[in-house]
Amino acid sequence: MSGRREKYYELIENLKSARMGITFEAYLATAIFTSVLVGIIGSFLIALLVFLLDVPGLITFRGNIPTDIAATINEFQGHYLLLGTIIAGIVSFVVLYGITFLIYLVYPSIVAGGRRRDIETTLPYAINYLAAMSTAGITPAEVFRQLGNSTIYGESSVEARYIILEVDVFGRDLIEALKNVSMSTPSPRMRDFLQGCIGSVAAGSNISDYFRTKAEQYTGENRQTQKQFLDTLALIAESYVTALVAGTLFMILIQSIMAILSGESTPLFLYIIIYLIIPFGSVMFVVLIDSMTPEW
Repeated sequence: MSGRREKYYELIENLKSARMGITFEAYLATAIFTSVLVGIIGSFLIALLVFLLDVPGLITFRGNIPTDIAATINEFQGHYLLLGTIIAGIVSFVVLYGITFLIYLVYPSIVAGGRRRDIETTLPYAINYLAAMSTAGITPAEVFRQLGNSTIYGESSVEARYIILEVDVFGRDLIEALKNVSMSTPSPRMRDFLQGCIGSVAAGSNISDYFRTKAEQYTGENRQTQKQFLDTLALIAESYVTALVAGTLFMILIQSIMAILSGESTPLFLYIIIYLIIPFGSVMFVVLIDSMTPEW
């Protein structure tokens, strides 16, 4: 089992970061069982379809075939359907098993990535909440407990709940709980914040000042990110107007004039501009903007 854990080390870390509430052994067993089940059902259906449609019988050989190969083909000619069905079943089982198992391996990283974006968005506001609570004289452990009980700070509250879980259920002190959660959180910002909390709590310094400082830092970073995004968005908007509005209108005008002068009844390039370049170019810009938009 230790060798398997080393092999799937990245999956184990992603499961911790995703907070999926399942152990590595249970998740891997579920992945293997589901992959085998999907492979068996899918390969059976595909093999049945190949058999009913007689797909191997549709295969024809053209051209000159070497004598020894032709003899082998003639020898198995009466078994085309059976062999083709078996091969189709085996290949489809391997492919479906591999695809399903790969989805299981990748899924925790996708969940962890979504949690990271949510934490990056809500962390400045959550730290402001922590600063306000600690200023009232509440202990650090109780501050994180109150954050965990709140539902408006998204995944930042979930991380706070895991800190309190370490303290209440596993009996660890606050410093060790902060360390464990900082090692498994998917957000670099949250990791940096929790490691700073460890130093403040261990040194016995005023943690309220630390909370206020980090809140101001992350809020300033968010403003800078927003400014950079807006500048980039303005550049993309100018490119869109130039390339897909003015540029395509100019090309349509030129192609229309050339089609009239040449008497061409089906201007192919004009159709390409209208039905391919404009819609696909617009979709490309939408995808580009969506991928660049920061989570605020």
